[in-house]
Amino acid sequence: MADYKACAIGRTGGGDFGHGLHTCYKDVDQVTLVAVSDEDEEGREAARVDAGAERSYADYREMLEKEKPDIVSVCPRWVDCHEEMVLASLGAGAYVYCEKPLASDLASADRICEAVEKTGRKVAIAHQAVYLPQIQRIKAMIEEGRIGDVVSIYSAGKCDRRGGGEDMMVLGTHTFNLMRYFVGDVAWMFARVTQGGRDIEPADVCEAGEPIGPIAGDRVHSFFAFESGVTATFESRARQTRGGRPYGVELIGSEGRIAFNASANEATILEDEAFTPWAEQERKDLEFELAPLMDGNRLAILSLLDSIEKGTQPCSSAFDARAALEMIVGAYASQIARGRVELPLADRTHPLDRLKGAS
Repeated sequence: MADYKACAIGRTGGGDFGHGLHTCYKDVDQVTLVAVSDEDEEGREAARVDAGAERSYADYREMLEKEKPDIVSVCPRWVDCHEEMVLASLGAGAYVYCEKPLASDLASADRICEAVEKTGRKVAIAHQAVYLPQIQRIKAMIEEGRIGDVVSIYSAGKCDRRGGGEDMMVLGTHTFNLMRYFVGDVAWMFARVTQGGRDIEPADVCEAGEPIGPIAGDRVHSFFAFESGVTATFESRARQTRGGRPYGVELIGSEGRIAFNASANEATILEDEAFTPWAEQERKDLEFELAPLMDGNRLAILSLLDSIEKGTQPCSSAFDARAALEMIVGAYASQIARGRVELPLADRTHPLDRLKGAS
């Protein structure tokens, strides 16, 4: 018999069951997923079969009350329901694995983090890449001094049709989470957010393809100053036809650099002077244990279990997700202020709501 009982909350047509957050328990011996919930009858049954669950519910609150799970996956990609589902799960005494982004605004993220502190329960976030062995190995290489001291980081979003504000929210959250995983907290930042080459205006504020909160701009360029002294940049441009290839991170060290794509199944190291062009240096692909990106869900559950048993935080916690969200909304706060902003932001309302309200 497994040590933990799990349930999954989904919402067909409203963010569905995320990226496999209900099926990741199959290969975790310590956990048995017993039930799923979904208001949609057809979607509910499909999810139950996919997850191998015994039971299903139309109402997730009824499921929480009757099943009394130890762990709950809050699966929808849409963030409009995350706060209520996470808070209900924490209130039922469960630990949580939640799809990213955590929330659409910092006030909502704050309420979730306050509930985590109050209940003493843990919330792990589906920033799948950070849990992968290849990312863990890159972190170990940095700590071993393979590229000297990290001095800066270059990163980019996927730069597809969602490039700009939507790309920053949907995929940038992974990148920002990785930056913090490697070099710690951000002290301050500034950014430029534009639409068609001009600064964003109130009329540019809109909803994304899925409800993830307000977005704006078809280009974002952010600069971050970390408390550790490291500086970093992030850029996303809309509608580039490069098949997602910009999406990745380059860690610049005093004695070399490591570049990898978003899931780090492709990584290269240059162990030489940091600012000599790549083309003029001998570089080599890194060979280490690889896991597919979606295996990050299983590894996230293992990280959550480890945090439960040791009293620590998961590898990517609710607090980490909130910090990544700060880096996203901070871009808008900086653009509106036309200058640098300190993190954490003093005003927890969404900057784009304030911009739109001022029109």
